[in-house]
Amino acid sequence: MPRSRRVAATPASPRRLPRDRHGRGMRSAVTGPHLPPLRTRIDEFDVTLASTAAYLRGLWPELEGVSFQVADAPAEAIHDDHVDRWRVYHDERRIVFFRLPIVRFLRTQEGEEKDEKLLVESCVFRAVADFLGRDPWELAPGRYRHL
Repeated sequence: MPRSRRVAATPASPRRLPRDRHGRGMRSAVTGPHLPPLRTRIDEFDVTLASTAAYLRGLWPELEGVSFQVADAPAEAIHDDHVDRWRVYHDERRIVFFRLPIVRFLRTQEGEEKDEKLLVESCVFRAVADFLGRDPWELAPGRYRHL
């Protein structure tokens, strides 16, 4: 004998009700109340850029007073032959890195944070080399010898 099917009553509002399964309440945060919040990809990008800039400042006294800034994207990013990933302002003594063009052109798979950090570091090295008028390999000759 076939069972009768009951049709669930639809809520009056077209929006869905909040998820509260089996009367246990809403889900809590992933980290919990006693743990620090998780670091986001933007935070990782900023930390990698700041640590690389601090490393280069320690090697090159010419970088004292140079401001390293991060912006999402430039106003005019696409040119005929390249896309700006950073911009160097010699007069103002600052270097602006554009996070989205750097991160969007990554060809990494899930879980390859080391490759992402190397790409961000290489962008910082190239931008500082452009600022100083040197070759990027001259900035820290022994930095990547172990790779």
